[in-house]
Amino acid sequence: FLLNNFNLPPDKALAVYVQSPGSAFVFCGAVTLARPSAVLSLQWPEPGSAAQMQLTAGDSSSLSAKIGVSVEDAAALSSMDVVAERRIERLAMKVGENLFNFMQSFCGVDGSKLVVPMDILDRWFKKFQEKAKRDPGFLKTFAL
Repeated sequence: FLLNNFNLPPDKALAVYVQSPGSAFVFCGAVTLARPSAVLSLQWPEPGSAAQMQLTAGDSSSLSAKIGVSVEDAAALSSMDVVAERRIERLAMKVGENLFNFMQSFCGVDGSKLVVPMDILDRWFKKFQEKAKRDPGFLKTFAL
């Protein structure tokens, strides 16, 4: 966040980058005078990747991540927010996969067509909402 008396030109932003061990710096987001605070998700190596295995190796010495902050043109940063786009894409894929798995259990076959009940989307959405209310950890399985 930017403090009240912080002086930043209106066309500039403080860009935040993170670097996990064995990886390059990745843009996480930025704060500007128009958006003086933000909660930024830090990208960490994907489970099962070589970089993630390096992080969890039991015999390794203490590991650390690097955070970089840079003053940059605000207009140039909007095109760099690929991280946010990837998070949204992964969330959509996880929700879609949940729907697909639910629908698959009700599918029938009619020749070369898959047939599902007409109310399948309503049933899935109701079950999705009920599960989210019952189990606070359920939605965390969709966390990015």
